[in-house]
Amino acid sequence: MKKINAMGLTCPKPVILTKNELDKLNEGEVEVKVDNKIAVENLSKLAKGQGFEYSVKTISDNEFDVTIKKVAVEDNGKELTIIDNGELTLAIASNKMGGGDDKLGEILMKSYIYTVTETKPLPNTLIFYNSGVFLTCENSPVLDDLQKLSEQGVEIYSCGTCLDFYNLKDKLKVGEISNMYTIYEKLKEASRNVIIR
Repeated sequence: MKKINAMGLTCPKPVILTKNELDKLNEGEVEVKVDNKIAVENLSKLAKGQGFEYSVKTISDNEFDVTIKKVAVEDNGKELTIIDNGELTLAIASNKMGGGDDKLGEILMKSYIYTVTETKPLPNTLIFYNSGVFLTCENSPVLDDLQKLSEQGVEIYSCGTCLDFYNLKDKLKVGEISNMYTIYEKLKEASRNVIIR
């Protein structure tokens, strides 16, 4: 049994660590120690979504053990088919995710970008525009994650007009400066687009 200590880790890290370990197994169990009920719910959803058995043991109000059991699936000699969902482009319009409290929005955006780096398949392209360009520039809290994505072949474009507007052109640290025509073409060519505001 593989054991993961995810105590003190914030969403989505316990789920990503667990999924990564489950992906390595043909069959077996992964036990994850977490310190809050939200993490327990998220791990339970992961197990249900994958069709795995799971159990939860409550140690205390802030300590839980979630055990997920992966059973090998017989393929009966049939070839497994991988579904290709086509190109995915993410367009990010802000350095914060959602409305409401700015601090929470920054935390959510950081968590979202981290999740993108840890899930497969990776998007083909990331486009940053409006205040989203702050994320590709000096002092960005997600710069390391974006550089990791770039090194793995993800195209990263920042709107040149937006960089000019915020006086950030000389502070760009990852990806390329782009224009509205290229942004339009990238969005048009992708079979799937997700806009994050």
